[in-house]
Amino acid sequence: MTKLLYQTDSYLREFSATIVSADAESRGVTLDQTAFYPGGGGQPCDFGALTFAGETYPVEKVKKQGDEVLHFLGGSQPLPAPGSAVGAALDWERRYQLMRTHTALHVLCGVVFRDYGAKVTGGDMEPLKGRMDFEFENMRGELVRAIEAAVNLEVQQAREVKVRILPREEAFQIPDLIRTKINLLPEGILHVRTVEIVGLDLQADGGTHVKNAAEVGKIKVTDYKSKGAVNKRIYIELE
Repeated sequence: MTKLLYQTDSYLREFSATIVSADAESRGVTLDQTAFYPGGGGQPCDFGALTFAGETYPVEKVKKQGDEVLHFLGGSQPLPAPGSAVGAALDWERRYQLMRTHTALHVLCGVVFRDYGAKVTGGDMEPLKGRMDFEFENMRGELVRAIEAAVNLEVQQAREVKVRILPREEAFQIPDLIRTKINLLPEGILHVRTVEIVGLDLQADGGTHVKNAAEVGKIKVTDYKSKGAVNKRIYIELE
């Protein structure tokens, strides 16, 4: 099982680890611990590099497979053997942009749920831009402008962002913890990671976030579309 360092410290940029397994054909390695986010919940995986014996191995893709996280390495040099100690560093600029974007989408979700009671039906993001789908029957420019003003007001409140890992039974006693239309948490998950924007939003979430909503910066709603009778999409960008 890979220890997921990003779950408790999203700001960890560099770390040391030990190679657990290495596959020369796929150039995939597993580590005993990692700060690389493997992707999920609409958030892309992290990039970065591993270092070993003076060699640098670009981390070009990361994905979760069962209880392990696979890191796929670029280059052509032989992979470090299992048991090797390696250094690791994230592409921090990209990661931090994704952290800001993910928190911005939670601010959007919190405002829309609080003010309109609309649940999320989908979402996706890339650095400094993203989109979220909601259960709205009607959406118009005036409504979108009101939402944009409300989310930026919440960012200006500089609300703290708290992360906790709770036993499943305790987590599911929290009202409205699951804001998505469909509960995406498998039955086998015994602990639930929650992300709270204090005073605005509290959700089950596995991604990385900033510590304070003020770090998000200005949010701009760039477009909105109808994706069905009761499914409307809002696009945002960060400055």
